[in-house]
Amino acid sequence: MERFASVERKTNETEISLKFGVDGEGNSSIKTGVPFMTHMLDLFTKHGKFDLSVDAKGDTEVDDHHTTEDIGICLGQTLLEALGDKRGIKRYGNAFVPMDEALAQVVIDLSNRPHLEFRAEFPSQKVGTFDTELVHEFLWKFALEARMNLHVVVHYGHNTHHMIEAIFKALGRALDEATTIDPRVKGIPSTKGML
Repeated sequence: MERFASVERKTNETEISLKFGVDGEGNSSIKTGVPFMTHMLDLFTKHGKFDLSVDAKGDTEVDDHHTTEDIGICLGQTLLEALGDKRGIKRYGNAFVPMDEALAQVVIDLSNRPHLEFRAEFPSQKVGTFDTELVHEFLWKFALEARMNLHVVVHYGHNTHHMIEAIFKALGRALDEATTIDPRVKGIPSTKGML
């Protein structure tokens, strides 16, 4: 069974069409109007071996906040739908990714209990025109809507671009591990009998 979902979201601030395939090949078609976010989503998709299509239009003349936040919401919603009852998945994922001098770690539990633990301090408030505080905003909305426990730790680094890039690569790899079907897992991977 293909694990795939799509969503359309239209508000006074954004209009987003997003399609997400868990069992993909790393293919992406991403138009966000926020160039740095487009780049990060492309990395996430490639390293997670997902398939992702995003067509987003937003009020970027104000700033990138609404577009970035709403993409996180849509991505989380599609992940939650695509995974269904989560039968047979590994559930947990952990990835360390270096990017030159930076080292990021992402740990995921697809627990149905949303939480973001974010331990990263960026040297710069912007990468190009992108506000670095939006990394937290995106990840929180993604974790909330996907109902996952998401821990992000940047152990060290001094180039903000490298630090954020390492996060998104690690996010893809950790989520790939957590969503992988493990033939040893019988039913739902929880003693509760549900996630």
